[in-house]
Amino acid sequence: MPNAPVNVQRQSRSRQHAPSSVPQPLEHEADLVAVDTTWGELQPLQCAPGVVTVAELELIESLRSGALLLDTRLPDSRSGVTIPGAVSIPHNEIAHRSSELDASRVNVLFCNGPQCPQSPDAIRELLKNGFPASALAYYRGGLHDWITLAMPTEPVA
Repeated sequence: MPNAPVNVQRQSRSRQHAPSSVPQPLEHEADLVAVDTTWGELQPLQCAPGVVTVAELELIESLRSGALLLDTRLPDSRSGVTIPGAVSIPHNEIAHRSSELDASRVNVLFCNGPQCPQSPDAIRELLKNGFPASALAYYRGGLHDWITLAMPTEPVA
């Protein structure tokens, strides 16, 4: 076994078209999607102290238990779809619209996935403004993982 540290880095990427932050269906392939690897910066699993990070099964259970699901993506980064039941509050509006959240229940925030900073930014802004960490959860997988796992989506309202 090697004793030297291993240097692992994300490969540099290039593209000819504008980036697509949401996986797109492939024509004539009902169960396949194309994923654009050229956009974003990887986000940490834990976006803020005291805020739980959830995956798909925990997200579903949270919703069944009455959690509020918040889509923090900017309108131009949504690609027309969201997770069913999500309420849209763009991350750059979260401080002004925090009264729409309920600190007595879990508020699960998501964006476009592990390389998207929009939900982590919104969570940190809420915490800075006194919203309790115990009432927040971070779905790090976002639309990227949701779609690649064949979970349902609905049109953005």
